[in-house]
Amino acid sequence: MVRFTTKKIDSLTLGERMKKIRNERRLSLAEISKSTKIQSKYLEYVEEGEYMKLPADVYVKGFIKSYATFMGLDDIGLIKQYQREKGIHKNIKKISDDDKNNIPIKFSSFIITPKIIIISAIILVAVAILAYLYKEVNSFISTPRLVVIKPSDGSSVEGNSIHVTGIAEKDALVFINDQPVMVNENGEFGEDVGLKPNLNIITVKVRNKFDKENSQTFSVNANFHDSSQQGSDKIPEQNMSEQLEKSDEFYAEIYVNPSPTWLYIEVDGDLKYSGVLLPQSIKSFNVKNKISVTSGKGNQTFIKINGNDMGILSDIPGVVRSIEYNFKGKIN
Repeated sequence: MVRFTTKKIDSLTLGERMKKIRNERRLSLAEISKSTKIQSKYLEYVEEGEYMKLPADVYVKGFIKSYATFMGLDDIGLIKQYQREKGIHKNIKKISDDDKNNIPIKFSSFIITPKIIIISAIILVAVAILAYLYKEVNSFISTPRLVVIKPSDGSSVEGNSIHVTGIAEKDALVFINDQPVMVNENGEFGEDVGLKPNLNIITVKVRNKFDKENSQTFSVNANFHDSSQQGSDKIPEQNMSEQLEKSDEFYAEIYVNPSPTWLYIEVDGDLKYSGVLLPQSIKSFNVKNKISVTSGKGNQTFIKINGNDMGILSDIPGVVRSIEYNFKGKIN
């Protein structure tokens, strides 16, 4: 009989590590399961080190990757630790099985016939169809997945912008403060959001192909002094008159046509807008000295200075960077 001696190890097992992180963040297995779409029992098996109860490794690696993304952890390190610990479990089980009495092998008299093959194929097709229908119905009746990784609610930043990141369904539409953002094939998104001084409210919304929506709203406090004031889509006529009387200050309007376009706009050296602008939207700014515009589609981006149409940003159909304007027009 092989005997084992226990040795105290300072490092935590994968399950202990996952449970410790979950408890520190005050999350339940049900909450993580709902956000990651991983069954609670599989999360519990990993935490308790019951690796032999888990499905094939390809699924477990997917579970761990989704868990790591949700928790903001290194998925590669977690997967390596899982493989290492599972190998140890297999070796222990093999030694234990060798110590048991040999059990005679019984061969079944079951014979595979063409009829059985056809029936099995029909059953498999029926199960696949039912699984697909279940997935579609579940997507229709359930709210789409949305996890905002950062920033956290109530956080503070030094500066006039913040980078918002999160995870949604890969085929869903994501909006940050009603502006659409790009989602990659893994459902991940990230966008810089311009801030105003003091308290800012940021709303992230996701909409799936069945028009089901889910949203999260959080507050961010920006600690900086804004020397200039960003304009709205419209400016009062008396303010416009006063603006035109000044020699160097001006009022700028930026819009896109005919398709949505990503823009990065700086006013007097400060970031004022970063995101995808829709054709029906207009971004307006009061400018003291100059405005700089970077666009994903230069020939579909238009600008007006003090109500005068300056035409397209550039003849280039692709990305153009840091095109500058002052009260006279485009700066050479």
